[in-house]
Amino acid sequence: MENEVGHQIADALGILLRRTTRAQLHQELTKGMGEAVDELTYPVLSALARSGPRSAADLASDAGVDRSGVTRRASRLEAAGLVRRETDPRDRRAQLLVLTEQGELAVTELRSRLAAHIMASLSSWPPGEAETFARHLRRFTSEGPFA
Repeated sequence: MENEVGHQIADALGILLRRTTRAQLHQELTKGMGEAVDELTYPVLSALARSGPRSAADLASDAGVDRSGVTRRASRLEAAGLVRRETDPRDRRAQLLVLTEQGELAVTELRSRLAAHIMASLSSWPPGEAETFARHLRRFTSEGPFA
């Protein structure tokens, strides 16, 4: 029985973690956000918002692309005024990617859209179930295999 639950959770996580699943969600969330914000740049914006200023190399694993992919996407975001590059105070040769105020506003909008999308998908759940799910998911991510 326990092993079956583990398989069920693993199967569900497999769907959530699929690149195509994420790309479709990011495409939907970024509609109308401007040409620089799309399913490709979303992970860079999101990772920067979670981690704060980082180099492209450090951001790559969080964004799910390699360093050159982060650099290309960051250049698009920089041209749109959402990201800027600053010299790393710990290593004057390195550059950090930093969200601008406009970038932070874009991330706030994207997070609001994501929260609304999630809540819409949970609207048919019985009262209290979404809160219980959120509490258990938070616990799973902080104490489970991804901690």
